[in-house]
Amino acid sequence: MAVTMMKYELAGAPDLLPGEATCYEFRPGEEAEALKFLAERSIHTVFMATLIRDNGLVSPNNRGSFYGCRNRAGKLEGIALIGHATIIEARTDSAVAAFAQLAAHTEHAYLIRGERKTVDQFWQRYAADWQQPRLISRELLFEKIDAAIEFEPVADLRPATLDDIEHVLNVNAILAFEEGGINPFQRDPAGFRARATRRIQQGRIWLWMSDGKLIFKADMVGDTPEMIYLEGIYVHPQERSKGLGKSCLAQLSSMLLRRSGSICLTVNQRKTDTVAFYVKAGFDFHSEYETIYLR
Repeated sequence: MAVTMMKYELAGAPDLLPGEATCYEFRPGEEAEALKFLAERSIHTVFMATLIRDNGLVSPNNRGSFYGCRNRAGKLEGIALIGHATIIEARTDSAVAAFAQLAAHTEHAYLIRGERKTVDQFWQRYAADWQQPRLISRELLFEKIDAAIEFEPVADLRPATLDDIEHVLNVNAILAFEEGGINPFQRDPAGFRARATRRIQQGRIWLWMSDGKLIFKADMVGDTPEMIYLEGIYVHPQERSKGLGKSCLAQLSSMLLRRSGSICLTVNQRKTDTVAFYVKAGFDFHSEYETIYLR
């Protein structure tokens, strides 16, 4: 199928030959090619693949635009979501450089996230000499492919309903502030609520409530047949170190692995107790990640 490309001038990239890398914005109808490319490294691309599966390539729910990068032979070398969050899946240095030059002209960007080596390379191309990040968070990516771990069943672990939304929002706001330093209730209250509402309606938030208290919660922010990505995992402070969080996470993982090949999550490398918690729950270290929060 012929692809109409929107060419982008790669100013400031002296090691790129003219025409070596061409960025173009994806159009509706190109979803199959994009998803096939992303499925080759599903642990790193599950978030983008989920957006495309849910919304298509062009949708305001993506909070950005999907771009492809092809070499002179027309081979796809990278896919990037550029917008509120910039996420890069690039197979060549040329693709990283091309996406960085493109993203440098994007307004209202909030963060850049991905494999640490790729993000560092991207930042060198993206940032002006005077530009400094607001915050850099170094993270560890963990994966679980085997549900074989003993746990005490939790009868009341269930998908969240809209009746639970205030509990979910309050916890997610705390987690977002702890990680990125910004309260989503202040930055984008309507959008924050709308995204949580939609996730609940999709059956992608699981929790355990007891006597009106949220004991455990986990959000599925990526959901494909190859990979499920968990985020916003929370255990009530008064219930930690009792084995309850481990049981909930193990039980949820067991259910999810019946319909997906693997589960992944990230954790800030400074949170050594949380890292130990995930290891006890059967997750194995995969690779290093990095999130750069922009000013």
